[in-house]
Order: sequence, then C-alpha cells, then structure tokens
Amino acid sequence: MRDEIDWGVADGIATVTLNRPEKRNAMNTALLTKLRLGFDRLDERADVRVIVVRGAGPVFCAGMDLHEMEEKRGVMSEPDGGIVAVLQRVERSRHPTIAMLHGDAIAGGCELALHCDLRIAADVARVGMPLARIGLVTPFALTRKLIEVVGPAYARELLFTGRLVNAARAHEMGLIHHVVSAGQLEATTHTLARTIADNAPLSLTGMKAVILRVTSAGEKIAHDDLDSMIQRARQSADASEGRRAMLEKRAPVFRGK
Repeated sequence: MRDEIDWGVADGIATVTLNRPEKRNAMNTALLTKLRLGFDRLDERADVRVIVVRGAGPVFCAGMDLHEMEEKRGVMSEPDGGIVAVLQRVERSRHPTIAMLHGDAIAGGCELALHCDLRIAADVARVGMPLARIGLVTPFALTRKLIEVVGPAYARELLFTGRLVNAARAHEMGLIHHVVSAGQLEATTHTLARTIADNAPLSLTGMKAVILRVTSAGEKIAHDDLDSMIQRARQSADASEGRRAMLEKRAPVFRGK
C-alpha cells in the first residue's frame, strides 16, 4: 500500500513528497499524521541541511480532504483539527524548508507553502485561499501566517474574494519568492537547496531559530472567541452545502445559517 508521504535524503537535501496524486494531494488524517512524523524524523538526522516539500502528480496540494471533512460534519477532531499543529510543526523544523510548487496550492495547500521558509513556483501554478467559497473561516494561526507573509491588504484580497491568483501575481504579493518556467523548476529549486545545504549547519539552525523567535509574538494573542466563531462556521449548514457543492462541481446556495 502506497504511503501518503514519501521522503528521502540525498547529499544533505531532504525531499518530502505529498503522495495522494489521485486526490490532488488533499490532506486527510493519514497524510497529516505522516507529514508530522516525517518532519520529526528529519529533525533527528544529522545529515540533513535543507528540506524540499513538493507534491506528486499535477497539483502541489488542493487543501483539506473535503470528503473526510463532510463525513465529520466539520467537527474539529484530531488530526483534522490538528492541521494548525501539523503546519506549525513544519514551520518549526530546525532545517530551512523550500516549498516547490509545480502546480496549484489551494487553501491548506497554500498554508503548507506559507509555513515553509521559501517558496518557488512554476509559472503555471496558482495559489489561493478560497475558504469563503465553501462557508469556512480560516483558523486564527493560519490567518496570522498569511498576514505575516503578504501583509493585511493582500490577505484581505485573498480571503474575501477567495480567488486563485497565478504565480506572477503571487510573486507581486510577496507570497512566492521566485517564479520560473515549469521546465526550470526542479533545477532552480535544487540550486537553491544546494546553496543552502553548502552553508554552515550551526549557522542555518541558529538563524532559523532566531527567525522563529522574532516572529512568534503573535502566538500570545488570545483568540478563544474567534476559535468559537470558526468552529460554528465549520459546523454550519452553509459549510456543509459548500463542501457538497465543491465535490459535486456546482455553485453553492448559501443561506447564512
């Protein structure tokens, strides 16, 4: 049986591959669990200098598995509700991380890329946070990460419209560091990874730790009231309608309840 996550290490460069191509690498329980375990194991390895995160098939990651979410009626049970913890585990890796976006990175897939240190995209890739289109509210920590990367103005545009933007527009927003042709993506990513891997290991882990400490102040903001609002939205009739409409490829009919 194929694993939902495939990973390996070669010459200091680790590669973590989301491996549900038939499901557009949608994040289900098994994938989230194995993603966290994979990063736990890579942090224990002395031969790793940098980690590249990529997806199998034509899409980087289409977000959460809507079939699984609808089965659970939006209940925030682990590790579905633990997507925040898993993405923060990716961010807290002691190694620098690079998201290689050969295809679309949508919703949770976009957030996975945001929780990596660097992002390189093929010019054909699109990114976006279309949660409003299915009746959901972005969790506090994930909204904070989006604002940290692109600022509040672009965060509003992405969240309120729910539109996907192409790689060039994402680069203008500061969401993507480099945009290259699809044919150049792997070589460009490898060159960047090699440049990082050739640097002093203590410098890399030390600077990564400093950056995480500097950007961690927002974690202390109280948001229990917002979490309740987010949960109500997830379990609403509109959210169920939004998930079903997306799966059935039709326009949703929202009723505000």
